[in-house]
Amino acid sequence: MPKGMLFSGEFKQQVVEDVRNNHLSYREAMSKYGIRGKMSIQQWERIYLEEGSAGLYTERRGCASAASGVHKGRKPSLSKKIGEDLIAENQWLRAENDYLKKLNALVLEEERQSKRRK
Repeated sequence: MPKGMLFSGEFKQQVVEDVRNNHLSYREAMSKYGIRGKMSIQQWERIYLEEGSAGLYTERRGCASAASGVHKGRKPSLSKKIGEDLIAENQWLRAENDYLKKLNALVLEEERQSKRRK
């Protein structure tokens, strides 16, 4: 894709939700959707986490007014460190959730096996 290519809000939402729901890496999503840089996906995910899917439909090109100090149509963003911490915690919680689901499935299978033996 040429640099500066515009993506629709629907496309951005599809990519972010695919990354989150199917635990895709940014590299996998880039390959799957033909996106040239992971920064776009990272930015879309940050917006999705901060503002919800509706935030992906807001036009963000151009400079914000220097006087206002705030981008038009956006809530003030969290500091970069807080955003990174939230994304890292989210990834940790996803991994923990997957682990607990697998553990629960193993426990249930063990219970089924022990009932069959009796």
